[in-house]
Amino acid sequence: MLELSLHILDIVENSTRAGAKTVHIAIIENTTRDVLSVEIKDDGSGMSQDVLEKVNNPFYTTKTVRNVGLGLPMLAQAAERT
Repeated sequence: MLELSLHILDIVENSTRAGAKTVHIAIIENTTRDVLSVEIKDDGSGMSQDVLEKVNNPFYTTKTVRNVGLGLPMLAQAAERT
């Protein structure tokens, strides 16, 4: 769970860098289906269609200082493992 929380923090930091003033994090437990859902919404600038098509590629990034992806694939992987 610690690793999952660090990925969530990374996504929230990305939101603020994209100009978000408000970030909502919802954690929903469905005991019937034995599922825990995490939903992150913000009012940042959003992503272009081109970026959305590449968002699950762990090697795609919009940053020029490192060759690591957007963080969403890593969050998804940590969530699946958790």
